[in-house]
Amino acid sequence: MDQVKAMKVFVRIYERSSFTLAAADLNLPRATLTHTLNQFEAWLGTRLLERSTRRVRPTLDGEAYYSRCVQLLAELEEAELAFRSVAPKGRLRVDLHGTLAKHFVIPALPQFMALYPDIELSLSEADRQVDLITEGVDCVLRAGSLGDSTLIGKRVANLRQITCASPGYLRQYGEPKSLADLQNHRAVNYVSRTTAKLFPFEFMVDGERKEVSIAGAVSVFGAQIYAASAIAGLGLIQCPRYRMETQIAQGLIKEVLIETPPPPMPVSVLYPHNRHMSPRVRVFVDWLGEVFADAG
Repeated sequence: MDQVKAMKVFVRIYERSSFTLAAADLNLPRATLTHTLNQFEAWLGTRLLERSTRRVRPTLDGEAYYSRCVQLLAELEEAELAFRSVAPKGRLRVDLHGTLAKHFVIPALPQFMALYPDIELSLSEADRQVDLITEGVDCVLRAGSLGDSTLIGKRVANLRQITCASPGYLRQYGEPKSLADLQNHRAVNYVSRTTAKLFPFEFMVDGERKEVSIAGAVSVFGAQIYAASAIAGLGLIQCPRYRMETQIAQGLIKEVLIETPPPPMPVSVLYPHNRHMSPRVRVFVDWLGEVFADAG
């Protein structure tokens, strides 16, 4: 029995809670996974996974053995790559923040593929919290504050943000010169998906963060319609400057309150806390840091 292969099969079934999904990930027949796991459990002398027609779930021994398998497989892969002097290889599953991917990651991706031709990238885009283990994702790229304690985050950028509005809006309401002026203005308010509450506007005043709530007739969730609402003259918004650079150059948007800008938006790569960062994930995270450093 190939012990390493058996461990990989067990880990993937555990993470996906499905023989079918694990088989697709590993590009192996489902029957092969069943046979390998049965042999592995017989060799270990314990049941690792409980199977039913509806779901697969770990036993207590399976829970304990999984964490050890993950660590051993990561260390084995790292040692093998170091001593054989070969580049990382295999499939890397990454979930990306859509606008960050469009502006920064995808245009630079040919460079990564040239550096690591043996890595097969599987990319997805989600505007939601992703269960990395269950969905079989190795890491995610996200913007904003990190609120999930089950994930480890590595900061790769701090993006400059601006407060802005359309020239038409500013002709109607006037250009705010101070935060006190905002009581006479309208906002396109952004809605939190998790709390359904409106995000307040934030400003840095003498090195301190200050929150201001601005009334508005329109609230949105989604980066594209948020920007489009500002261009249409529906109110003030705050967003990373890169999203509006073209519109500013075209005269469709104007930055205001430059002396009291919003705090920078953090950009981070996240991966599960109970997983050792594999060589594939490590080189991708390091590369992302370079991409955003060059862009910044």
